[in-house]
Amino acid sequence: MKKELITFRNPKSPISETFRTLRTNIQFMNVNKRLKSILITSTLPGEGKSWVASNLAVTFAQAGKQVILIDADMRKARQYSIFGVSPRPGLANYLAENDKNAELSDMEKYVQRTEIEGLYVISAGNVPPNPSELLITPQMQRLLDKLSSQCDIIIVDAPPCELVTDAAILSRIVDSTIVVTAHKFTKKANLQKTIKSIKNVGGRIAGVVLNKVPIDAKKYEKSYYYGSQLTTTRGKREAGRAVSKKDFFEEEHKKPVEDKVKIEKEVVKNEKTEEPKQNEKVENDMPDKTQEILRQVNEYLQQERNNLNDTKRDN
Repeated sequence: MKKELITFRNPKSPISETFRTLRTNIQFMNVNKRLKSILITSTLPGEGKSWVASNLAVTFAQAGKQVILIDADMRKARQYSIFGVSPRPGLANYLAENDKNAELSDMEKYVQRTEIEGLYVISAGNVPPNPSELLITPQMQRLLDKLSSQCDIIIVDAPPCELVTDAAILSRIVDSTIVVTAHKFTKKANLQKTIKSIKNVGGRIAGVVLNKVPIDAKKYEKSYYYGSQLTTTRGKREAGRAVSKKDFFEEEHKKPVEDKVKIEKEVVKNEKTEEPKQNEKVENDMPDKTQEILRQVNEYLQQERNNLNDTKRDN
């Protein structure tokens, strides 16, 4: 398996703890109905959606869940490489070859076991000339229904929303969607367009993950922004790559509460004395660009909540 699987290779690392926090948020997002399928997408390539999808899947498996990770990014499949499984047959082959009467046992050759107990992968398979047309067929919905009866959660790695319609198509038939963005890369307009395209087809947005925050962007280990459900973790360089991430997760229907910061184990060096300062306020330590991105995202999601509440009152 690839070094990207930090949650498997170093489960005690700070970034692994961040993924566990994300997992917990997903599990308790809707207390009335347990989520069985989560779509992971992004606005553009390079924001880390496949990395998030694979590590999130590992985290669920580590909690004793039966997990099936589907690589629906047929044009740029990566999950087979990350987990060291065969690239084919896969999702494209199943959708192209099976009819509506296909039995659950027919999927055995497509669902591959990984080294991680409880985690299975369906590779993307052979690249078809028409991925979007395959995904929009009723067979994809039936596949998810069949798999849901055999596992605890399904995680779908979908293509970026700005390039093709695949993610929007899939968002209609999963329980909820997480959009992955990248620090100093994702533009507000692209994020808004992605969220709008998913909502326009009836998909639900569970939240947004802000990825690729540089390791020197924070001088603290962990902080929680209550109300927006923002979680950040300072990591370290592992396996030759910077693994420090900032994960943003906001429940769409959660009532807003006053934003505040709780600092845990924060130590900031005094430049003059080289002695640590404790309980330093974090907000001023955050890069201006990061603060602006988070502020804009929070404003947009708050506006979406208000629109939802207005719609409910009108009805």
